[in-house]
Amino acid sequence: MALLLFGLAAAAEIGGCFAFWSVLRLGKSPLWLLPGLLSLVAFAWLLTRSEAAYAGRAYAAYGGVYIAASLVWLWLVEGTRPDRWDLAGALLCLAGAAVILLADRSP
Repeated sequence: MALLLFGLAAAAEIGGCFAFWSVLRLGKSPLWLLPGLLSLVAFAWLLTRSEAAYAGRAYAAYGGVYIAASLVWLWLVEGTRPDRWDLAGALLCLAGAAVILLADRSP
């Protein structure tokens, strides 16, 4: 469930940030900022739904999912296929996120 939640959060964050990128770097209408801001609010809300006991741990685990989702965005939205180094880096980050999420923290 955590991966689904983090995946949705990543889509919301990337979409929101891309709205700003579109306005500031691609010359799109400033009207793109309104849905971008709403998307960033959705991201923040989704991340708080994590079952992690500490925000920092949720953010750390989310980071690996965010990196992988960013490469999916690169491919599907921006039309650039990730290279082997992108994929290797994403796998390393997902492994790190898995360690953080799945570690047995019982006393």
